[in-house]
Amino acid sequence: MGEYARSSAIARAVAQHWPSAAIHFVLSRAAPYAANVPFPKTLLASSATFHSAAVIDLIRTWRPHVVVFDNAGRTAQLKAAHRLGARVVYISARRRQRGKAFRLRWMPLIDEHWIAYPEFIAGKLRLLERLKLKLLRRPVVRYLDVIFTRAPPARNALILSQAGCAAGRYVLVVPGGGTGHPGAGGAVEYFSAAACTLAARGVVTVFVGPPNSSPTDAPFNENLRPMGSLPQSDLVELMRCARLIVVNGGSTLLQAIACGAACVAVPIARDQAARIRRCVDAGVAVESALDAARIAEVAGALWDNEPARAALARRAAELALADGVEVAASAIGKLVEPA
Repeated sequence: MGEYARSSAIARAVAQHWPSAAIHFVLSRAAPYAANVPFPKTLLASSATFHSAAVIDLIRTWRPHVVVFDNAGRTAQLKAAHRLGARVVYISARRRQRGKAFRLRWMPLIDEHWIAYPEFIAGKLRLLERLKLKLLRRPVVRYLDVIFTRAPPARNALILSQAGCAAGRYVLVVPGGGTGHPGAGGAVEYFSAAACTLAARGVVTVFVGPPNSSPTDAPFNENLRPMGSLPQSDLVELMRCARLIVVNGGSTLLQAIACGAACVAVPIARDQAARIRRCVDAGVAVESALDAARIAEVAGALWDNEPARAALARRAAELALADGVEVAASAIGKLVEPA
């Protein structure tokens, strides 16, 4: 329950590791993805955070071995899961939620606390957090680093063929949702216009975004390759082979860095600016303002500056970010399997 994209990636990994596992989601029926969840689900009028009675009743009747609260949850819900013998996992993706997970009244209820970002983004455990862990000797704290789904190896050549590209010879532009963020109206259009500008300069440019955002109304340019929306596994393959990636400052930025790519990061939401600054400080990305001309200028300059581009890619690879899906699946295995 909570952040669906992350939870669904973890659930798919659990299903792959343990095909007989029963997996159940609790979601708002108003969520745009609710109708397409490939697992049994309970749909509520709004977020599960606001429906403790229904959540507790499900836990009581279904008796799960593990309950994952992804960046959401109430004390009563955690208490019910703990009281009924479930192992409790809490995922924090923001400072406020991390603080909640380190409250003394919550820590005894949680078996595993997963921090949704790598340490260089989320920050090391603070002194008070370490003291609390030493005092209570729980929960286990893990950094998930990056959540993504990889395609089978044979898929790589097919994706490049569909894009009409050769590995290492294109810039990948991934705006993400964009317009859903306050103050970032039209963000996708800025990325789209920048992609057109790069293509007009002779750079093979792959644009991955919602079908209605692809720059299909631009003058024809053989260097522009609009791909529409793609499954995350296909997008990761394009990231792995791109010479340069232009991306927003959300989770896609970390996925690109985990692929060892040189990145131009563009903040489209308030919380993304701080994340991008940490990536810039670590030497694994350069920043551009949310402006089409500026995005194209920064990306074009980096495309032409091979030493700078290669240095970004090298430092990104040296971070060796872990696959958070595998970290999560391994931890769940330790919770449910006999020692």
